[in-house]
Amino acid sequence: MKKILVADDEELIRRLVSDFLVQEGYEPLLAVDGDEALAIFAETPDIALMILDIMMPGTDGWEVCRRVRETSQIPIIMLSARSTEFDQLTAFDAGADDYVTKPCSPSVLMKRVAALLRRGAGATEETEVMAIDDLKLDSSAHEVWLDGQSISLTLKEYSILQKLLAVPGRVFTREQLLDDIWGFDFDGDVRTVDSHVARLRTKLGDWGAQHIKTIYGAGYKLEVTKDA
Repeated sequence: MKKILVADDEELIRRLVSDFLVQEGYEPLLAVDGDEALAIFAETPDIALMILDIMMPGTDGWEVCRRVRETSQIPIIMLSARSTEFDQLTAFDAGADDYVTKPCSPSVLMKRVAALLRRGAGATEETEVMAIDDLKLDSSAHEVWLDGQSISLTLKEYSILQKLLAVPGRVFTREQLLDDIWGFDFDGDVRTVDSHVARLRTKLGDWGAQHIKTIYGAGYKLEVTKDA
């Protein structure tokens, strides 16, 4: 039974989400604030996914997400009443994989949970290793290496890189990346893709700037500059 950590200072939300997780066959772990969420995360190595509120006493959801990303790439969903573009971009910059605005349908939230877990499992079931220049993506281990050094990516960043690496030279529109990686039911906009690509480029340094190209008015492609 997969363990899902739910951190929210509203008891009603915790109980509602917990009940639906149990119905779907998951084991919910509940935290009343960010500090308790971090403590549970540290004590429970097999957590499969996290659902975090943003505004919580003590450590907020953004900071919880940042700290978790220091050591783990498990899927993270931000569940918040805050709905501005700034809030969503801040969450994605912190390393979140999805953003759901309250109030939301619990059934839709469960679909998002299942989709993230499915995408993560699908990635680890692949056995293909893709390499271009000094970068290698190993799908079987769900790892990315650059110049022999491991690169820590979120699930969304990893998925974007994997998609671009699979077809070098092909231009993927922002809409295609949004639909393929976030899913058709994602209620954000294409600027979410821009934010993730920008962060991916930064993490990959000179390699990212050299290979991940913006095609203005179209989207993104991976450009091969020399033989892999």
